[in-house]
Amino acid sequence: MTIAKPPFTFPQSHRLKTPAEFDRCYKRKRSASDDVLIVYACENGLDRPRLGCSVSKKIGNAVVRNRYKRLFREAFRLSQHDLPTGTDFIMIPRPGEEPTQEMVQRSLVKVAKQAARKLGVGASPGGKPGIVGEKS
Repeated sequence: MTIAKPPFTFPQSHRLKTPAEFDRCYKRKRSASDDVLIVYACENGLDRPRLGCSVSKKIGNAVVRNRYKRLFREAFRLSQHDLPTGTDFIMIPRPGEEPTQEMVQRSLVKVAKQAARKLGVGASPGGKPGIVGEKS
């Protein structure tokens, strides 16, 4: 008997695309950060996390900004099963030296969980996603 592994894909349904989706997340004003990332979070009412990337021109030219976005998408793709469900995340890089893939992935998991806690979204005591403090 083989154990089914979760799919490590990043389909369109896992992305924030419209300016309205980004604005909703920014207006919720729940964020967390470390020395690599700033992550804004808001509830999405879905059974999966979603990702949006915002990389300022202060970070570098188009080549550098696109490299950051690729790093962010890959980190999300590999760690999406460790992130709180039902939450949208916007990742913003901190200025400085370009981080490695492993740094971004570790930072994303840590900071996304902190931001989700501020929203009141996270894993319930039974290990299932839900609202913190919610009775099953």
